[in-house]
Amino acid sequence: MLDFIYYPVSAILWFWHRAFGFVLGNDNGWAWALAVVFLVFTLRLVLYKPFVKQVRTTKQMQELQPQIKALQAKYKNDRQKMALEMQKLQKDHGFNPLMGCLPVLLQVPVFLGLFHVLRSFNRTGSGFGQLGMSVQENANTANYIFSAADVQSFLGARIFGAPLSAMITMPDSMMEAFTVSGGEPSRVAIAAVSIPLMIIAGVATHFNARASVARQSPEALANPQAALMNKLALYVFPLGVLVGGPFLPVAILIYWVSNNIWTYVQQHFVFGRMEKEEEERKAAAIEKRAANAPKPGAKPVDVRKKSAASDDTVTDADAAAPAPATQNGAKPKPGAKATGGKKRSGGGNRGRANQKKRR
Repeated sequence: MLDFIYYPVSAILWFWHRAFGFVLGNDNGWAWALAVVFLVFTLRLVLYKPFVKQVRTTKQMQELQPQIKALQAKYKNDRQKMALEMQKLQKDHGFNPLMGCLPVLLQVPVFLGLFHVLRSFNRTGSGFGQLGMSVQENANTANYIFSAADVQSFLGARIFGAPLSAMITMPDSMMEAFTVSGGEPSRVAIAAVSIPLMIIAGVATHFNARASVARQSPEALANPQAALMNKLALYVFPLGVLVGGPFLPVAILIYWVSNNIWTYVQQHFVFGRMEKEEEERKAAAIEKRAANAPKPGAKPVDVRKKSAASDDTVTDADAAAPAPATQNGAKPKPGAKATGGKKRSGGGNRGRANQKKRR
């Protein structure tokens, strides 16, 4: 049903196993482990831009908190109006709440896909999602894009004596599947690899959440919902890794540790870049303000007074200008209205007198 997830995940894992197997050998446990690590890195590289948008969306949401609270207080008795105003506010500021959780939502199917693909290397169990195959039947059955030879290679791969698809709580009947390409692994070896990975994954999850909480604004920290989510991220999720670790394959624990390492590096890089952009914006604003400021010792000029003085100067100049002379040098009579150049002051009367003489 979820083959559209399982096949791409297995294809990426197959590609990196071929790349590292070319150097270390196809049956080398570290070639398979590095394939899992770079599967994580490939996914996170694809999700880099959505992650940056998530960070910017979270920051923008924190900046809009005062306006959001004002709308909630104003329309507390009208839910429909509040929702419309919220949508308008988000649209005006180009804010998309979905971008805040998109990277996490996209990682969930990949995690489930990897978990299923790794479990499908050993299908000898009879529980949920298992096919109840025999040891030989399982070893000679392909696993999505992996051939039967790849399945046998994966079952024989070890890291400090622990198979990558083994877990601490795995039943003894499923342990026999690993005997096809090697001896049956000991539960002590599996625990010796799994427990340190569980602890590292739990501690890394806590510190990543702690770094994220430290960058939240005071308004966001005061929000009850945000405070609850911060407590879950700081304590419940890391504890969940420790509690659920014995039920997870070694490869999934490697996935978790690799994912946390990428998150830690990416957070510091992205937040550092955003802080640098903020400093550059502030510096540009200060330079602009300094360029518009008066020079030391100069008297500040009020632009409004300057424009008003210019208007008064123009009016006085118009009043002081001499009246235009009439045609033939005749001066206008006292009290007579000055006329423009297009109208004739006395030429019209003399013209009519000449016409009478001709008659």
